[in-house]
This record gives sequence, C-alpha cells and structure tokens, in this order.
Amino acid sequence: MELNAYKPLTMRGVNAGTSYLPPGGGVPRTVKGDSPAIAVMTDLSQVAAATIRPDATMAQATQTMITRGVRLLLVVDAAGFVEGVITARDTMGEKPIKLRTELGKDGKGQELLVSDLMTARAKLQVLDMSDVMKSRVGHVFATLRDCGRQHALVICRDPVNGEEMIRGIFSATQIARQLGIPIQAFEVTRTFSEIESGIGRWEFGKQVIQR
Repeated sequence: MELNAYKPLTMRGVNAGTSYLPPGGGVPRTVKGDSPAIAVMTDLSQVAAATIRPDATMAQATQTMITRGVRLLLVVDAAGFVEGVITARDTMGEKPIKLRTELGKDGKGQELLVSDLMTARAKLQVLDMSDVMKSRVGHVFATLRDCGRQHALVICRDPVNGEEMIRGIFSATQIARQLGIPIQAFEVTRTFSEIESGIGRWEFGKQVIQR
C-alpha cells in the first residue's frame, strides 16, 4: 500500500449540543415509496434481536415486547436456533382467546405458552438479503400487502460456510412510521390501505405498484 497516495480527511470542531448515537438509536429517517428497502429494515447486525424461549408464557412474551418496544419476537431454543416467531397479534388479539378455549386452558396454572401461539419455522416465508438490497420500500410494502402479514424476515448467508441467518425484519408499522402515517396496530387491512395512500402511486421502470 502506497500511503502517500491517500490524502488526509478534513477535520472540524464539535458543535455545542452535540450528543451521541447509542447502538440502534436515533430517529428512523423519513422515506418514500422509491427509497431503498434497506432504509425501513430493522438490521440485526446493528440492533440486538428481541428473542424468547418457546417455553415462556404468553404474559412473558407480551412483557418482553413492551420492554423492547417491538411487536415481534424470534422464538429460539437453548442453542439460539430459531424455532419460529410470535407477534403482538398472537398474544393480544383474538388468537389466544380462541386457543385457550380449544385447549381447555381456563384454570390457574394453565397459561398459554409461546409454543402454543407462535408461527413455527416450517410455516415461515422469508426474503433474501440479496433481493432486498436491490429493492425499494414499495416492493416491501407490496410483498407484505399481498401475503397479508405485518412482518417479514430477511435471510442472509455466511459467505464461508453457507449458514443461513436472520439478518433483518420488516414491519408494516415501522414502514408507516417512517412514512409519517398514523396506523392502527392490529387492523391489518386498514394499515395497508393507509400506507398505500401515503406512498401514492409510483413507477419502478415498467412496474407500477397499485392496489
């Protein structure tokens, strides 16, 4: 390496009132439909994943979501391998009420577990990080809308051993927040409608994303 080929960078003073950015901190930046998809992805290489064990109770899952400020938890085993996901809709919607009746868990000491409510790994569908890097916010929104889900996981692969790892998470509510749209957390249809109205109608080459 020829050091003389590199010029030193310009340095300047620190302004009064300057703070610092904690890991995963900062206000998510405002986006548009044609902004890079990565701008609305929770990047697990930058933010610690919110996880829970399958034998945890529904109440513990709900409290973990509240504490972490998220609506989705990765369900992991003792070795850290992903067994599924559980969302706020699983713990606070109609699902636990119906499931409690079906399983006959109405008495004390019979609380529903994460394993009762989670979506198992075998039923999950994910996005590939290589595709995400070439996509826009509108593509992510269209994907969530068409599958009727509020979240999507993003997978990457270790370049050395090929091991798959969950790299990121997309959330409809996060997209809405970064678009500046107020939404109702559990009203999926309304959420998508409001996001679509906020994004408007735009074109990616020959592709028009519209309802």
